[in-house]
Amino acid sequence: MKEVTLTKSEKIEAKHHTRRLSIKEGILRSVRASFGDHYIAPFTIAMGTSSSLITILNSVWNLGPVSQLFGSNLVGKKKRKDTLQKIVSIEAFAWLFIAFIGFMYLKGISPHLLPFLTIAGLGVMVFAEGVGHPSWFSLMGDVVDDKFRGKWWSKRSTIISFSTIVLSIISALLLNYLKSINNEIIGFISLFVIAAIARIYCIYLFGKFYEPKLKIKKEKTYTFKHFLGELEDSNFGRFVMFRGMLAFTIGLTSPLISIYLLRYLKFDYLTFIVIILSGTLFSILTLNLWGKISDRYGNFRVIALTTLIIPLTPLLWILSTSKIYLFFIPAILGGTAWSAFIMASGNFLYDNIGKQKRGKAIAYYNLFVGLGAFAGGLVSALLIKTIQVTWIEPLYVIFIIGTFARMLVVAFWIPKLKEIKRKEEFKGFKELKRVAIKEAKPTLVEDLHEIASISSYLRAR
Repeated sequence: MKEVTLTKSEKIEAKHHTRRLSIKEGILRSVRASFGDHYIAPFTIAMGTSSSLITILNSVWNLGPVSQLFGSNLVGKKKRKDTLQKIVSIEAFAWLFIAFIGFMYLKGISPHLLPFLTIAGLGVMVFAEGVGHPSWFSLMGDVVDDKFRGKWWSKRSTIISFSTIVLSIISALLLNYLKSINNEIIGFISLFVIAAIARIYCIYLFGKFYEPKLKIKKEKTYTFKHFLGELEDSNFGRFVMFRGMLAFTIGLTSPLISIYLLRYLKFDYLTFIVIILSGTLFSILTLNLWGKISDRYGNFRVIALTTLIIPLTPLLWILSTSKIYLFFIPAILGGTAWSAFIMASGNFLYDNIGKQKRGKAIAYYNLFVGLGAFAGGLVSALLIKTIQVTWIEPLYVIFIIGTFARMLVVAFWIPKLKEIKRKEEFKGFKELKRVAIKEAKPTLVEDLHEIASISSYLRAR
């Protein structure tokens, strides 16, 4: 279906249909997360991989932005949905490769090589996903109108988050059962194959997307040199530097969570996945509300509010080893704040990036974020090996360092950012409380409606 053959009303309908397909694709993406992403680190732990190598493995997730530089060059030259179809094919192959590593482990083939093969397989998948992200970001920016952008993205996130929770609990129960009958690695293999199948189906879905025609004028090509030149002078540039430095501080601690819960606290897989996803659970109840707040008061206001909480998250993980505490406290504070921050950051980028340079700009932005997080992970792996203290667990020392590092970055950069779109004046926390109370009930009703609508999105073709 070519854009030139569509009337204005047909284009509106085509965009609406694509948004519905995008939610379905997001639900299937949650299958990949629930059966694959969450279990890469536990898989390597089950194979006896060292903590430093696991930290590096977890940091590989942050390398996708490097390949986004390649992917950004495809925007405007290749059909964006064609790029996405090819990328998802590579992702599916990578999951099958990682599943095959499980068979190699069972057969005792090159056991010392397997952690490195797992890192390589994950690297291929992350690299491919990075290549496709600028095309996806650009395409979705064209089909989601800015008038309801905050509300729509929070709606999509709510549906995907709920799907992720349900599917992750199912996968954890399956893995716990197989572990109880000494088939733990078979369980991982099964999960990774399911993740591959989900991505294969997404190839079909991307083919059904409506893609508005995009022309990139040569004289307006946004080069990396242009990007570097505006780092200090533009709101977007300052936000890039803030996110890159914040990502470094987050990279110090986030790769350690799975090691902390599985290796140090020795939780089973169900407990592990429930705690990991507890933040997602609470974010479902608040994300739509944050979306309304961002539409009303601006995305920067949400960013500023949530960064009052995000620096405290590493410290919250180590204040208690109680399962009930770990489920509630880090989740309620850290999980909801982080989800709202990510949502507002994405919308903040759309507000500060022109349509012509959107694909390039998001690639440059994510490059800074990805390299920052990866560097943080490498430093964390080094700290695990070098910190030698007996009066406190070395892992706790890294979490404390991460907390103070986050505080410094937030305190330095947040005052340098601003909202560029005219929004309602923010009259303080009392006004925010009033809006939250007023919107709480209708927002909860919307959340329940969106969750109930999952089946209708799955039927979209």
